[in-house]
Amino acid sequence: MTVEMKKIVSQPTIETERFVLRPLRKSDMGLIEMYASDKRVACMTTSIPHPVPPGMTEGFVARAMADERDEDVWAMDGHKSGGAEVMGLISLERMDRNQSEVGYWVAPPFWNTGLASDAVQALVEANPMDNANMFASVFQDNPASARVLTHCGFEYLGDAESFSVARDAPVPTWTYSRKL
Repeated sequence: MTVEMKKIVSQPTIETERFVLRPLRKSDMGLIEMYASDKRVACMTTSIPHPVPPGMTEGFVARAMADERDEDVWAMDGHKSGGAEVMGLISLERMDRNQSEVGYWVAPPFWNTGLASDAVQALVEANPMDNANMFASVFQDNPASARVLTHCGFEYLGDAESFSVARDAPVPTWTYSRKL
């Protein structure tokens, strides 16, 4: 008889004054789908299609909640200060050499409120994967996202391009790094 040991990845909750970064739960699916279905959100990500197909959000949340995963996803939950339970999402994808890649999107009602900067800064300060470096890339037609990264101490590395599912095309990007 063979006994298989599975690595269970724990994901902490990260508290800020305005909101909590917490692991996803099934009850988040409605708000995630509503905001991800907004073309303005989808077009600024590599992975969200537009329109969002049936079952995609359910699959995404199930993967985010799985014990074995390569990416930790947190909801930006403003419930403690009277806000929405999902104002956006932020994630860290595990990479080799003790590094991770940050990804995030904020729901349009919360744009220009400092939420993205606060969420990225909270994740950097908590460094839940105990990484040596974090990376991020943003589309070049999204300078607000680039300002979030530079505000949080990320340094510009160079230009590249990534495929956007919503745009069905490669899009020029700026890549950033932050030593921790």
